[in-house]
Amino acid sequence: MEAKLNDIYEFLRNNRAYNKELQTKYYKSVFSNLGDVRDRVISLLYSVANSQSQPRIDCLAEFYQFIYKDTDSLTSFNKFVKRVSDKDNGCYKDLFDGLKKYSGWGDKTSALFTKAVFQLRNDNYGKGLQLWQDTPQHIGDSDRLYLPVDAVIKEIFKKLGYNKLDFNTINNEINKTHPGAKIEVWDDLWFWGFISQRVVNGGKRKFEWNSNKYWALEHSNKDASVIDDIEAKSKCFLEILEGAITSQCT
Repeated sequence: MEAKLNDIYEFLRNNRAYNKELQTKYYKSVFSNLGDVRDRVISLLYSVANSQSQPRIDCLAEFYQFIYKDTDSLTSFNKFVKRVSDKDNGCYKDLFDGLKKYSGWGDKTSALFTKAVFQLRNDNYGKGLQLWQDTPQHIGDSDRLYLPVDAVIKEIFKKLGYNKLDFNTINNEINKTHPGAKIEVWDDLWFWGFISQRVVNGGKRKFEWNSNKYWALEHSNKDASVIDDIEAKSKCFLEILEGAITSQCT
């Protein structure tokens, strides 16, 4: 199983440009015309929370009211982590643990926001898209990022032969071979999994290139030649899941 995880990781690492472009457009849409860091943080909080299939609006409203009571906490990483977790020496794990204790968030959504904060600190997503200057640039030995596990990713691990498909089990398996900042590479798994799955009879999922899902992604590149490239890469991704990798995919 470890060898297959390594194969998937290498595929993701070598094909980062496609999801990177999509995420850059997404972050730009979230922060569009927002100069104040407090406005950008709030916009990202709303966007991530609303990405849930069924957001718990009443619970989220309580969280937003809590945040708006102290908007100064939105001006730095350490202040925000302190606000949501009551921890003084802020790290990514504290941010994740702090957010998920609030009703309406949970593991996947908290991991998604935390991952976004890390990405915006450590990669070039465009001028003006960073949040806080005091955000840690590295993942320390006692710190940790988490993969935002949803139904798409659970289905991939089910295909790989895993029996337990919960958030912690999947993250612990990945963390064994790709700890620290490498987990951020695994975030691209959702992109390739989403466009390579199709719901069929009885709600079951079939693994195949799904152009309709690709077109449903608002920020995906709609250039025909790019789509052809991504379709070919998607088929390579499926070959890796099947364990039958051709020379074109190595």
